Amino acid sequence: MPDTKAKTTDDKVIKSEEQWRRELTPMQYAVLREKATERPFTGEYEHDPRAGTYVCAGCGNVLFESDAKFDSGCGWPSFTAPAVESHIDEERDVSHGMIRTEVLCSKCSGHLGHVFPDGPGPTGLRYCINSAALKLEPK
Repeated sequence: MPDTKAKTTDDKVIKSEEQWRRELTPMQYAVLREKATERPFTGEYEHDPRAGTYVCAGCGNVLFESDAKFDSGCGWPSFTAPAVESHIDEERDVSHGMIRTEVLCSKCSGHLGHVFPDGPGPTGLRYCINSAALKLEPK
């Protein structure tokens, strides 16, 4: 019988592709595991005004607070800063003929979106995140 539990190594969640596919919706899998991007203006959280904490849809890691959310007009939920800096990893992304900074969940390595240096104060950053990578825990 195959092991169906996620393994945790140094606070990392490690699952087989079969486990990820079973636990995530097709869109969540495409975004988190295959680095896909939702079409702009289609994500469930883009215009959601509810207060709460946004966690990773793959592993539940706390990522963003609604206090840091703003309407950037880009078509995806945008945040000025992560809830906890160490819960976000960043990597250089040179796909699609662009140079960008990819944002990943530090716990499960799921693709969340990208961060850009064109956000409002105080950070000047815009974390442009796919709704499919998030789950809102309302306050």
